[in-house]
Amino acid sequence: MPTEPLHCAGALIVNPQGRLFFQRRSPHRRLFANCWDIVGGHLEPGETIEDALRREVTEETGWRVVEILEQVGEYRYVGDDGLPRVETDWLVRVDGDLTAPVLEAGKHTEYRWLGPDDLDLLDEHRDVNDGLIRRIAERAFVLLGPTGS
Repeated sequence: MPTEPLHCAGALIVNPQGRLFFQRRSPHRRLFANCWDIVGGHLEPGETIEDALRREVTEETGWRVVEILEQVGEYRYVGDDGLPRVETDWLVRVDGDLTAPVLEAGKHTEYRWLGPDDLDLLDEHRDVNDGLIRRIAERAFVLLGPTGS
């Protein structure tokens, strides 16, 4: 077991209508199987959080980060694999066809653009981390404000 937590970067992708992008993890994933999640992942050795955000967005959606808006928060948790993590999440804008993300085959099964009134969906299968993704989304919507910008 590592003594230091794993570091992760998460992207809350916002569209022009002020909705946020979420994708469902495959039921075969080791961590948070079949759960809704934001785009993101572990930092690679020597990688900055900004570099990881850009890489993960492209890997998981095919889009390109064009603007990092604001930090949503830093969250510490233990995954259902027993490993501690520190995740830093950011609101971002992307370039690409927002109606057609290229989801990673075998890793994600579907996606949704959610508004602040749609967050109940994020509670599906979230007993594994006590609703963390919903809390992150709620914080992001507070930062976006009523206009979603």
